[in-house]
Amino acid sequence: MSINKLSRRDLLKTTAALAAIPGAALPVFAADAPRQFAPQPGPWRTFEMTTRVDVADAQGMTRVWLPMPDIETDFQKTLSQDWRSNGGEVRIVSDTARGVRMLYAEFPASVKAPQLELVSRMQTRGRAVDWSRPVRASEDAEVLKLNLAPTELIPVDGLVKETALKAIGGARTDVDKTRAIYTWLVANAHREPTVRGCGLGDVRTMLETGNLGGKCADLNAIFVGMCRSVGVPARDLYGLRVAPSAFGYRELGGNPANLKGAQHCRAEVFLKQYGWVAMDPADVLKVMRQETPEWIKDPSVPLVAPVNKALFGSWEGNWIAYNTGHDVMLPGSSGKATLPFLMYPQGENASGRFDELSPDTFKYTISSREI
Repeated sequence: MSINKLSRRDLLKTTAALAAIPGAALPVFAADAPRQFAPQPGPWRTFEMTTRVDVADAQGMTRVWLPMPDIETDFQKTLSQDWRSNGGEVRIVSDTARGVRMLYAEFPASVKAPQLELVSRMQTRGRAVDWSRPVRASEDAEVLKLNLAPTELIPVDGLVKETALKAIGGARTDVDKTRAIYTWLVANAHREPTVRGCGLGDVRTMLETGNLGGKCADLNAIFVGMCRSVGVPARDLYGLRVAPSAFGYRELGGNPANLKGAQHCRAEVFLKQYGWVAMDPADVLKVMRQETPEWIKDPSVPLVAPVNKALFGSWEGNWIAYNTGHDVMLPGSSGKATLPFLMYPQGENASGRFDELSPDTFKYTISSREI
């Protein structure tokens, strides 16, 4: 068994830009009861997140890629990254064009049951903008340019721009444009539980077909694309819920013992007087569709109104971000196609690419604990 460790100091040197509550019971609410949802920066929480892959059916050379938390901000810090395997070569690799790093393992055919484990120790906390205190914000011009550009699945012209211009009406400031797009999305899109995983984020197809149903990677991609199309830099952040919500929303937390399906995409916009600001219209739509047995279609109802207001500018710190990359290449892969994003473990062998959305078949687990 080989073991490696990457410390926080090593991470900061090599990266240029860059609650589990054991035994806790969530409060019980009446279906129509108002809930408080006001995330604040608050104290840092420390989590240990473990991703483990066990390839039961090794055929020829086996390759595995694991997303690793690689965001250093005022709401997330990396303390260390440790990994271990039962053979083969393991190293950190990058899709440098997209700024995405990942843990890569290559097992020869002689390793009959490849195993790879990544343990990430992270600090995270809630995040909220103070709208009453604008201040001139700055950001690298190349970063802003990147976050105004189209991706393979998120165009910023044509129907995307036409839709955004209709949504913003006469709005002129970046804050007003963003608020109008957020409001439009919550009113016109919906959470579709039958979509696999977090969706693909194929904005062109959703707008052309008029089917604005999807999951977080779909819904927040529409938001990001529309913001970019009217000159507001925006980006998706791909990550994982690692603890229950402290605010009583069942759908906005993860089960730390088993984070299967806990992947979640959030969004950010860069506002000239506030910097990068948290956004998550997809989670508003998730509460409306899945928090209660009945589909809620009015965001002003007492159950939804607090989260609808708060997720325009804040996040709860029970989530860890992996990266912000679109159109990601997997270094060393036998396939050349890009991934729309890297938020799930990936693998392949002589039989082909594994199904990242089927952890029971792929044989991977993700868990967390607060430390």
